[in-house]
Amino acid sequence: MSDALINGLAGAGGGIIAQLITYPLQTLNTRQQTQRDLKKEKRKLGTIEQMCQVVKQEGWERLYGGLTPSLVGTAASQGVYYYFYQIFRNKAEIKALEHQKKGIGDGSVGMLSSLIVAALAGCVNVLLTNPIWVVVTRMQTHTKNSKEDHPNRLATTDPEGTVLSVIEPLPYGTNHAIQEVYDEAGFWGFWKGVFPTLIMVSNPSIQFMLYETMLKKLKKRRSLSKQGNNGVTALEIFLLGALAKLGATVVTYPLLVVKSRLQAKQVTTGNRRHHYKGTLDAILKMIRYEGFSGFYKGMSTKIVQSVLAAAVLFMIKEELVNGARLLLVKDGIPTMKSKPPWRNSGSPHSASPPTLYLFQQK
Repeated sequence: MSDALINGLAGAGGGIIAQLITYPLQTLNTRQQTQRDLKKEKRKLGTIEQMCQVVKQEGWERLYGGLTPSLVGTAASQGVYYYFYQIFRNKAEIKALEHQKKGIGDGSVGMLSSLIVAALAGCVNVLLTNPIWVVVTRMQTHTKNSKEDHPNRLATTDPEGTVLSVIEPLPYGTNHAIQEVYDEAGFWGFWKGVFPTLIMVSNPSIQFMLYETMLKKLKKRRSLSKQGNNGVTALEIFLLGALAKLGATVVTYPLLVVKSRLQAKQVTTGNRRHHYKGTLDAILKMIRYEGFSGFYKGMSTKIVQSVLAAAVLFMIKEELVNGARLLLVKDGIPTMKSKPPWRNSGSPHSASPPTLYLFQQK
């Protein structure tokens, strides 16, 4: 089994588990990002208060709106990203060894090459999985009690006019979201927000740079200690992943808000300032009507969600990779690596690609 395939499957598994744990926070964050009602903004609620409000008004299930396509998207995104990352990194390491034979460099992949590898893998992932995330955004931002979304719902009343019950239309599912996107913008509607998302490829690149730098310093400090052991524990991977994701999220968050605005249902009637024709139009209207603070709506929720998800993903992914290798060795099945052994880095951890979970596309 190839090392790229092991990393791809481990990344997908870790991504799904992290998604299940943090999905309610992700749903709230998407709603915060796409909130354009100035009246509602005047009475700001905390994350916990908003979560309770959603549960009270719409039910627990709305916190998990779009979970199914989101899990598919997470598995696809992590799998595609880690798979292509490993392939591109293998090529970069082969190039580095060739340069070493010519007397150039020490045979290891440099920081710039690592960033390029991460960016290429991210671009491939964005282009292939963006339609899934458009559907997820629609389902997360769909409000069950919205009159605009349910113009034909019926209400039963008593003789005094008191509303007894509301007959809702069929639940807003994946097929409804797909049809809505297609009716609104056709085939290319599924690639809404792809431009800011491609720019956001810098998120995992920044995250990777921070993660690798901190990991290298930690291992160097360990090797200089009396024990001479430069191994890294799962808890340390968890903490390093969290810190790396925190730094990357702060830098690229405004692009995430713009992407969510473009992918959410567009206002076609009434106030045109809430209708965005494209990335530039969205940026200009947000600056004009909301100010620069509009680009950081829901950032505190996003930091908690993305840092927790990234940390869980790093830890689980590393454990799955190590577990898979141990099982294959016990069964006598060789793992085919097109890259050199770990002698240059001392540990498999140093070549682990950064998580995409955040960048996210969500």
